[in-house]
Amino acid sequence: MVVLVSNDDGARSEGLTALLNYLQPLGEVIAVVPDRERSAAAHSLTLHRPLRVEEVSRNFFVVDGTPTDCITLAVNALLQVRPDLVVSGINKGANLGTDITYSGTVSAAVEGTLLKIPSFAVSLVNGEPYHFDTAGEFAFKLAKLILDEGLPRDTLLNINVPNLPWQQVQGVKITRQGRRRFKDVIVEKTDPRGKKYFWIGGDELGFLRVPGTDHQALAENFISITPLQLDLTNYSCLEEFEAWKLWP
Repeated sequence: MVVLVSNDDGARSEGLTALLNYLQPLGEVIAVVPDRERSAAAHSLTLHRPLRVEEVSRNFFVVDGTPTDCITLAVNALLQVRPDLVVSGINKGANLGTDITYSGTVSAAVEGTLLKIPSFAVSLVNGEPYHFDTAGEFAFKLAKLILDEGLPRDTLLNINVPNLPWQQVQGVKITRQGRRRFKDVIVEKTDPRGKKYFWIGGDELGFLRVPGTDHQALAENFISITPLQLDLTNYSCLEEFEAWKLWP
């Protein structure tokens, strides 16, 4: 089996190292990763400049681009054979609810799915010390299962793991996306020359406590598995919008 690994935390990520170590027994594991942290890169693709690739060691490539660049370059240019599986992570910090729209980690798995390769993203909740072994062990178990069973068409999995030793994890829940609550999303400051500047990303006030969501599963110390689909159409609204008088 050939497993393609990427991330959005860059080539020196502890989570990447752990993931590569745990996936080795599956077969040939190849890493194609950004040369630096690309958090919140979402599903961006580099179109207006050339991309540079460096093979820093056997089966380990570094790209001066986004996680999406890494997957499309790997599959279409770098690898001699088509991967059987794409795994993105282990991200340092959870990717939950609507945050997945910004996540470079999840977007690498999205790109793998677009290329018709079974794919999943795995993230670990923030906190010191980081229990990457827990996320790595679960990623290995899930990868084996997916290689045997496959995934539904146009579907990827978003995995979030509590930052706990394996023995303290309560189990696994299949979940849907939750939603965070934020305050002061834009932080305004003044530099020493008196000019304004802005930071995006305010204080998190928590999440909506709704049973069955990814947030709630992690709050109860469960691993969350959220199936995601490529088709973003809201089918429940089609008839409503067709009733609008839009033309002429």
